[in-house]
Amino acid sequence: MKIGVPTEVKVHEYRVGLMPASVRELILNGHAVLVQAGAGAGIGFTDDTYAAVGATILPEAASVFAAAELIVKVKEPQPAECAMLRAGQVLFTYLHLAPDRAQANGPSGVPARREAPSPLIGRRRTR
Repeated sequence: MKIGVPTEVKVHEYRVGLMPASVRELILNGHAVLVQAGAGAGIGFTDDTYAAVGATILPEAASVFAAAELIVKVKEPQPAECAMLRAGQVLFTYLHLAPDRAQANGPSGVPARREAPSPLIGRRRTR
């Protein structure tokens, strides 16, 4: 499967959908991973780091969305990204549907599954 990792475009979002270690595991299991140039810069991962584990670096989001079968993001897709999604493509991300009516309806033809946020399981317990 071709897995795409675009740069997050939501304001003040610096995380990335897949870290290099995850990319390496996916590639070792037979997948191709396409990473947008600069996608990991916000958390200190260079394009060279992704390329070193086998990712293909693409210059812009449109290239990633056009080539990938699965898009992996941290945050909900923004309007420009929704326009790049296509029927049959799978989106793996956190969807915060409550405040955004257009997002709640979902991009046409793109499977989406809403997951509720899970509670912290590593929380310190007091007796």
